[in-house]
Amino acid sequence: MSDRPVNENAANDSDSLHDECGVFGIWAPERDVARMTYFALHALQHRGQESAGIAVGDGATVMATKDLGLVTQAFTDSDLSALPGKVAIGHVRYGTAGSKGWESAQPHLSAINDVLIALAHNGTLVNFDQLRVELINNGVPFRTHTDSEVAARLIGFFTEKKHQLRAGIAHAMAMMEGGYAMALIRENALYAFRDPHGIRPLCLGKLADDQGWVVASETCALDIVGAEYARDVRPGEIIRVSDDGISSTQALDPEARAECIFEHVYFARPDSRFHGKSVYSMRYAMGQRLAQEAPADVDLVIGVPDSGMPPAEGFAHELGLPFGEGLIKNRYVARTFIQPTQELREMGVRLKLNALIDNVAGKRLVVVDDSIVRGTTSKQIVRMLKDAGATEVHMRINSPEVTWPCFYGIDTDTQDQLISASKTVKEICEYIGADSLAFLSPEGLRACVPNLSHCDDCPSGRSGYCEACFTGEYPVEIPPSFSAGKFLDGYKPRNLAHASAASHMSVDDVANAEA
Repeated sequence: MSDRPVNENAANDSDSLHDECGVFGIWAPERDVARMTYFALHALQHRGQESAGIAVGDGATVMATKDLGLVTQAFTDSDLSALPGKVAIGHVRYGTAGSKGWESAQPHLSAINDVLIALAHNGTLVNFDQLRVELINNGVPFRTHTDSEVAARLIGFFTEKKHQLRAGIAHAMAMMEGGYAMALIRENALYAFRDPHGIRPLCLGKLADDQGWVVASETCALDIVGAEYARDVRPGEIIRVSDDGISSTQALDPEARAECIFEHVYFARPDSRFHGKSVYSMRYAMGQRLAQEAPADVDLVIGVPDSGMPPAEGFAHELGLPFGEGLIKNRYVARTFIQPTQELREMGVRLKLNALIDNVAGKRLVVVDDSIVRGTTSKQIVRMLKDAGATEVHMRINSPEVTWPCFYGIDTDTQDQLISASKTVKEICEYIGADSLAFLSPEGLRACVPNLSHCDDCPSGRSGYCEACFTGEYPVEIPPSFSAGKFLDGYKPRNLAHASAASHMSVDDVANAEA
């Protein structure tokens, strides 16, 4: 397997892991909920840059606006002025191949009889094809092929059967398999709910002076609207906020805790907090642990902006080495609208990064980055630094090797595109042209993130995190139809838990069951 070719012609954006979206919801009758959602989406922009949308409920109906592009491109001041209301949700999206375009942008609007709902979704439903077919067989129409529309239609289907939206959500959750965090509004209420493993993040915050409640993928979105973190939405829980106040229903029993560990490595903003610990402090600690596991005798430690900077600082501090900037990031490269020519594609990473020659020339460098996916970006970074005069470039990665695809909301595509699945560390080092290469160990990573192993819903011997991209041990069963063609020959993933009984039931079975 070590001689499997690496696709060097792939677009550079695919040489990194992408979280598919960020969600935000707010109930605040006395506030400008559309503009507050707009500001919150700015804080979550790093989670998705291909589309953005806002939906608002004004007590009588739900209105929405969404468009392709960044938050600043998707909305105008007049758009926000046309969205008065008491409750709102917002969404930023990174679209996967085959699901791009305006129709796939969120929030997704849907009608349940004469009631409009809007849904914002982060994650992936691994059984959405099965659910879509069953809903179509029950006469439910579809406009797209996204799992977000499947979720909205499934909620609508069960709401019509059970005559209550919260019951409809609960029954839909019993059918949905995978990782998801969702926010939903109707004209007069906000709902937030999360998969029973807690794979995708979702937190709850309270506005000052009892002015309302918010939910968000990360706490940085709470900060920008002036909300105080209250707690995480619990796995399997439904939170409802309306004129009647805030209430909670445990729709599904929590299953084995499996929060995405890559949120701490790469996806989340450094100023966000998980379980009382800042992402910055976790990444700094990863760098310290990496220095203990794989030290290097160099002149300067640099990080690959932005997520590589905190671990690079920790690495340097641990070894008493100088820490500085060696790569400058162009923050105005909008992935959505760039259609590079072959010549520009060959320039590759220089569109986003450039070497700081004064700092790197004549020096032995450690370069810290969060991960290596295809290896093409790392290869170009090493070449760039050596072209700028660096005498040695030692790559250090503050995560374990990514060898397995994710099916729960991270776009890693197929296993044959993950260089660590087909090459040894030595072979990867040779491919990228580095003088040495080391990855943080799985044990080292676990030591740097909050300890969830003591949680009531964390089985003995488990960390409380989903580490499937490193280990191939999946907390939710992946249907063969969903994973077909995703694994290399000879690679067999291991499911850590059996699929729930609901996943083997049809939509009609659940609809006919007792609420």
